[in-house]
Amino acid sequence: MRSVFAFAAVLALAVAVACGGGDAGLATATVVLTDERGSHEELTVELPRSAEERSRGLMFREELPEDQGMLFVFPNDTTTGFWMRDTSIPLSIAFIAADGMILDVQEMEPLSTELHQSPSPYRYALEVNQGWFGRHGLGTGDRVELPEAAIAATSGD
Repeated sequence: MRSVFAFAAVLALAVAVACGGGDAGLATATVVLTDERGSHEELTVELPRSAEERSRGLMFREELPEDQGMLFVFPNDTTTGFWMRDTSIPLSIAFIAADGMILDVQEMEPLSTELHQSPSPYRYALEVNQGWFGRHGLGTGDRVELPEAAIAATSGD
């Protein structure tokens, strides 16, 4: 009987990893993006809480639902760059200032080692499916509302 449970546990783990469920431990939150006309878009984001989780990001994922993304929260303003090594999903990244203003949006190609950097120091970076910002009429100068709970959930370094 024990071997049946062990086999079932191994099988469940294998299915979870194959389906991208290996990152289920990440905290999530909803952010609200507002354009210059006051129109709002909501997005569910995963919140990597440690340096290791931030380093992994969306690597090794096969897909990202259209209404989801990943929000990277840094304890201080940074100039850290992002690349797409081991990331097969085409992404867009928004670099966001501490006050929530989008500083820049860049398109990132899958599996590329090209370094993407903000034109100025930023506090947050938001990765979504490539073209998401354009499809929703959002870009440089627009705003992102970040709930305090989202910021507090990332203090796990």
